Amino acid sequence: MADKTNTSQGTGAAPAVDSPDAIRNVVLVGPSGSGKTTLVEALLVASGVLNRPGTVLDGSTVCDFDDAEIRQQRSVGLSLASLPHDGVKVNLIDTPGYADFIGELRAGLRAADCALFVISASEGVDEPTKTVWQECAHVGMPRAVVITKLDHARANYQSALAAAQAAFGDKVLPLYLPAGDGLIGLLSQTYYDYSGGKRSTSTPDSSYDDQIEELRGTLIEGIIEESEDESLMDRYLEGEDIDQKVLIDDLERAVERGSFFPVIPVCSASGVGTHELLEVATSGFPSPLVHALPEVFSPHGVARTGLTCDPGGPLLAEVVKTTSDPYVGRVSLVRVFSGTIRPDATVHVSGHFTSFFGSQNSHADHDEDERIGTLSFPLGKVQRPAAQVVAGDLCAIGRLTRAETGDTLSDKSDPLLLKPWNMPEPLLPIAVQAHAKTDEDKLSVGLQRLAAEDPTLRIEQNPETHQIVLWCMGEAHADVVLDALANRYGVTVDTVELRVPLRETFGGKAKGHGRHVKQSGGHGQYAVCDIEVEPLPQGSDFEFVDKVVGGAVPRQFIPSVEKGVRAQMERGVSAGYPMVGIRVTLLDGKAHSVDSSDMAFQMAGGLALREAAAATKVSLLEPVDLVSVLVPDDLVGAVMSDLSGRRGRLLGTDKIGDDRTVVKAEVPQVEITRYAIDLRSLSHGAASFSREFSRYEAMPEGAAAKMKSSA
Repeated sequence: MADKTNTSQGTGAAPAVDSPDAIRNVVLVGPSGSGKTTLVEALLVASGVLNRPGTVLDGSTVCDFDDAEIRQQRSVGLSLASLPHDGVKVNLIDTPGYADFIGELRAGLRAADCALFVISASEGVDEPTKTVWQECAHVGMPRAVVITKLDHARANYQSALAAAQAAFGDKVLPLYLPAGDGLIGLLSQTYYDYSGGKRSTSTPDSSYDDQIEELRGTLIEGIIEESEDESLMDRYLEGEDIDQKVLIDDLERAVERGSFFPVIPVCSASGVGTHELLEVATSGFPSPLVHALPEVFSPHGVARTGLTCDPGGPLLAEVVKTTSDPYVGRVSLVRVFSGTIRPDATVHVSGHFTSFFGSQNSHADHDEDERIGTLSFPLGKVQRPAAQVVAGDLCAIGRLTRAETGDTLSDKSDPLLLKPWNMPEPLLPIAVQAHAKTDEDKLSVGLQRLAAEDPTLRIEQNPETHQIVLWCMGEAHADVVLDALANRYGVTVDTVELRVPLRETFGGKAKGHGRHVKQSGGHGQYAVCDIEVEPLPQGSDFEFVDKVVGGAVPRQFIPSVEKGVRAQMERGVSAGYPMVGIRVTLLDGKAHSVDSSDMAFQMAGGLALREAAAATKVSLLEPVDLVSVLVPDDLVGAVMSDLSGRRGRLLGTDKIGDDRTVVKAEVPQVEITRYAIDLRSLSHGAASFSREFSRYEAMPEGAAAKMKSSA
């Protein structure tokens, strides 16, 4: 694998801590292209970890080190970079901004205790980012907003600030005002000048006095409203000059509680705002001690309480990301919630996805003991050795051969299981096959390893269509999976047309005559049967009725006729799809005392069914899914119209919250194979959907004729 990781390290050494109080786990959230990865570079330079920043364009950033990221010039996976600031270790978790990789974002949210929402000064706030903000609000995660790209040709800081406030609420207030080559601190009324390459301070230019006064007043009022000192507002309104230290203390407490959200303008290219952002992260954001642990169970499902973020407590850690490299092997990125991890220790690995997500996932349940391999603190791709890792910290563990993303690590004497984070359902099916027969074994191995890395990838071996189906989050996700198969595992795969599992049934009553007679050479074969076939009510499967009289078909061969009919039903009689919903009545037949056999009557039964099918209309049945689309109110009409155009049957709508609606419809599966892509395009990423199988029903004549001609 090409290694273009930035090697211009400054201090480079991994910051080591022995207390959770000295750790801040910060996830970067924001739209694709908002500058999250570049911001991490600027912060690493500001803290002295790097001497100079890498760039996305030349593939030299710390966080975008994967070949696919370098080629596409965007993040496709979660990555970690740690830095020291004022005696605090800050773990920066960079996540992709593109919607296809929301699984990586959710893993980052699980590993973090607070979030930086990164927004470009030249763009607005997209709908997926608003949704993530609401999810963070639901769990009370502390947040701050960073407005980047102040040097962009179309940068408009005031417009970006207004967009953030409109999207995130009135508790989103700026702490600084961009001015020239620096920032003006609204509380300190100090100008922080970056023009000389290093930060210096001075008095703001008087031309900014009016802006400072207005913004400072709004900020102070916002802080006081969140203060636990109820007398502070009265004193302020009476004209008292509130001490700056009191305001800062109240601000930090409000940020830690997740009730106030500071805005920090940053220019990554010049370093403007990086020191101020690090101060907010270390002083305002909470340590892991404040963040409640996820739900904990025993492997048998018994709830476990009383655990805290204590380095001396029982071990409880979670694999938030897994990567496999042909040269390095498997590396697990782990968040430690309790206890301390040490090299060469033996831990228990629990993976119980079926307990939480059912059997429709690609992860078999497992419980085993494994020995910790190398222990390190990642700086992107670079692994810096670690002597131990305490509760609250993140680290990388090498050679955990069975651990998968989402698995729990605990003491082998006290096995525990963390409830996994919410895994988004992959809804885009991609059918693939190995390019050559020699690649089939490598394809199987590669898919198993990719499934262990990525919980949002579901691998289906469809028993009806005999296709390998990769359920992905979208086209970009599918491209990354196929790229990894080709470049990491050396498997060339072809994408093929997805086959939807249809069914056949009889459109009317018909009779069939099956005659299987062979007398030439060796043991003869003789079997004749007459059947009548009629359709059953929708939802029925198969009935076999014996009405033979007088022993025309010997009793021992009647099950043979049924077996032959069933075998032909599996193969289909028209377009090659399994047949359902029929009653077959055996009326008559003939047998030979020597040449009749079980196999002969099986053949005759199949022939009789085919002849009956030729005498009447054979209909195709298609699977229909119940589809629920969560959509902003202003797009309800467009979504309903689109579903109707897919032969959907609208069932109704339900209001969700103030501005969202769930549209429910029954839609044929053949019409929604690419709905994940089409809905995103229609709604600009603002809508989401779920689907579940409902039933089979008759396919319209025009669509059925098209399917039969292509069969």
